[in-house]
Amino acid sequence: MTVSEDHGKQAHHGTLQKQLHLRSLVLFGLAYMTPIIVLGIFGVIAELSDGGSAGSYLIATVAMLFTALSYGLMAKHFPVAGSAYTYVRKALDSRLGFVVGWAILLDYLFLPLVIWLIGGSYLQGQFPSVPFFVWIVSFIVITSALNVIGLKVADRANFALMTVQLLILALFVILSITHLVSGSQSLVSTTPFTGGSGFSALAAGAAVAAYSFLGFDAISTLTEETHDAERNVPRAIVLVALIGGGIFIVVTYFVTLVSPGGTFDNSASLASDIAKTIGGSLFGAVFLTGLIVGQFASGLAAQAAVSRLLYAMGRDRVLPEGAFGWLSERFNTPVFNIALCGVIGLAAIFLDVATSTSFINFGAFTAFTFVNLAVIAYFLRHRDEHLSPWRYILLPALGAAIDIYLLTELDSKALILGLSWLGIGVVYLLVLTRGLTKEPPEMTAIAEAE
Repeated sequence: MTVSEDHGKQAHHGTLQKQLHLRSLVLFGLAYMTPIIVLGIFGVIAELSDGGSAGSYLIATVAMLFTALSYGLMAKHFPVAGSAYTYVRKALDSRLGFVVGWAILLDYLFLPLVIWLIGGSYLQGQFPSVPFFVWIVSFIVITSALNVIGLKVADRANFALMTVQLLILALFVILSITHLVSGSQSLVSTTPFTGGSGFSALAAGAAVAAYSFLGFDAISTLTEETHDAERNVPRAIVLVALIGGGIFIVVTYFVTLVSPGGTFDNSASLASDIAKTIGGSLFGAVFLTGLIVGQFASGLAAQAAVSRLLYAMGRDRVLPEGAFGWLSERFNTPVFNIALCGVIGLAAIFLDVATSTSFINFGAFTAFTFVNLAVIAYFLRHRDEHLSPWRYILLPALGAAIDIYLLTELDSKALILGLSWLGIGVVYLLVLTRGLTKEPPEMTAIAEAE
């Protein structure tokens, strides 16, 4: 191949791949976060924070911004489709990278359970005479059947769903303001930020509120397809964390004014009752329908994603290939993995929303902490490049400290389950590496999916 031919091929490849700009990245990140989830778990946050939901989301937003800055720096120095796993593996250590990848797998594996649990809680609130397990089993059976057949949700449908979510959120805020004004209630108050039990309660709420931010870091997977990625990807990650946090704070502020306090009879489905209060039965039905449709679509996508992630890990022999790397000849889908995800989802019958979201956040906070530490490690290895100590030492150190603090504020059951999961991962790592005498296998699927 001549130099000109090679140049031409590279130029063509670059044109094909570099097609995303800052606006596209921000929209992708916001769609991935599923903004309506802030209402889905509002009651849980309100109880944990004792009526200080907006304050909890403010703390969570600050924590996510520190971590977002660290993701941005790593995306700048490793301009490939990356993730927490990739950054820790490259900047710290391959074995620590494996542990982080295992922690991330926790999020993927149990996310469908949390989605089905939130949807089931709202349906039970609407139809209390129907046993809770009926909703959970129905979600699992229908979603699993569709995923086995191979149904795919189109990107346009997901984008439309995001638009509907934002409209419902906007309506919720507008109707909340209208309700407050009509009742001669003040629109200005510090209570949604302070709550009634001090900072410890706000931090406990923030530890769960971080669930609403899951997915903001997925922008890092688009690095190779972005124009001026070293500049646009870091900006997009920070903007998504900032915009998402702003949406969550504004929504919870006004909703808290409508329904103050920290004790409720139906905290798991509180927003549905608030919707009826501010907009009547019609808006209550619209809100419930939008939330359930959103949860169903999210559950469908989450189960499909984790089943294929497990398949790729089985194919790469990170997990046993015979089970996880098997595809059904009839449907050409990873039936074993889909069924496994469904079986795990049955645990939703015995869990509450607070514990399950905390469990998911355990994996997230673990990964976020190590991304911040990876930035510090990068600085120590490249001190001759005259990097800024406050950007590479101070800010990520603060980010790691906040992530660790919020990690300790998680539900005690979630901490036990999370530490148990990490323990299994460490034992599995020792087996795979024969006592750390060889390099762990690369978790390529995690890096591509994160």
